[in-house]
Amino acid sequence: MSHRQTAVANPKPPSRSTGRRERRARSAGQSRSGQSRSAGKWRRGWVIAVLAVLSALPMAFHRHVPNSIGNLGSLLDTFLPWVGLAIPVLAVAALVRRSATAGVALLVPVAVWGMMFGNAIIPGKGGGPHDLRVLSHNVDAANPNPTKTAQDLLAADADVIALEELTSADLKIYKAQFAAKYPHVVARGTVALWSKYPVEESEAVDVGFAWTRALRAEVSTPEGKVAFYVAHLASVRIGTSGFTSNQRNDTIKQLGQQIAQEKDAGVVVMGDFNGTANDRSLAPITAGLRSAQGAAGFGFGFTWPAKFPMARIDHILVRGVDPTKAWVLPSTGSDHRPVVAEIRI
Repeated sequence: MSHRQTAVANPKPPSRSTGRRERRARSAGQSRSGQSRSAGKWRRGWVIAVLAVLSALPMAFHRHVPNSIGNLGSLLDTFLPWVGLAIPVLAVAALVRRSATAGVALLVPVAVWGMMFGNAIIPGKGGGPHDLRVLSHNVDAANPNPTKTAQDLLAADADVIALEELTSADLKIYKAQFAAKYPHVVARGTVALWSKYPVEESEAVDVGFAWTRALRAEVSTPEGKVAFYVAHLASVRIGTSGFTSNQRNDTIKQLGQQIAQEKDAGVVVMGDFNGTANDRSLAPITAGLRSAQGAAGFGFGFTWPAKFPMARIDHILVRGVDPTKAWVLPSTGSDHRPVVAEIRI
């Protein structure tokens, strides 16, 4: 066997110092690799982080969005809670990118949304005994089955029922269906109120229409008199010219003036306002009143459209009485869902 073959067959074993150097090199390489991965989590996802912060701005500063251009501010106010949908979408993107920067940035819109709407998802609000159960429903003039709607409402066992968008033909149906349970009824134009308790006074409320779309009725309950207002404000439209709500806003001002002058201690305002409590244009009505849903309901209580509710435009607002519970009933065949509240006088 040659000298070269012997050398190949019997390689010289590495020295201890060489082995230590190799182990140190491997360890250093692994450390640098770990540091690189850790640093990468903070370097990645800056676009997602910026989008997360930007998504918080419409919520935090929605009052500063002007109405001068197509009532854009009111449109944003109406669907404001849905801006929060950007949070889970961006959270998924941050997880896919494994971006710590984006994860931290998402805390901004989460905090803003929580401060604005967290109260809506807190269970256990309100509670306790109640004196009255009240219900309001836009029954829809095009409702194909008002008899079924009336039966659904009877099942709620309310003490006072307010209905909006009534046709003259449908009014006869509801009167017939409610007669046995609600002996006291007040109807004015396209709105009406049924009560288990006597109605001492009632009158139409002028909100600027050629026909009546609002009324006031003073109900004598066992615990005292309560002034009920039932209203159906003008509709809004979303089109190429923006969020058209000028006529509705005029009706809001006139109804707000009437409510502000109300002398009875207990006041309940119910109806289809074609706007959410967040909509700044509703301030003439909502000022000085409490939302039953906000005070004693769980969730946002969306009512429209009935098949997939996206906004709460049907309201029960109170002054001088305490809401103890509030909720939304399932669809009745109308394009709105009924709203119910229990109140303590």
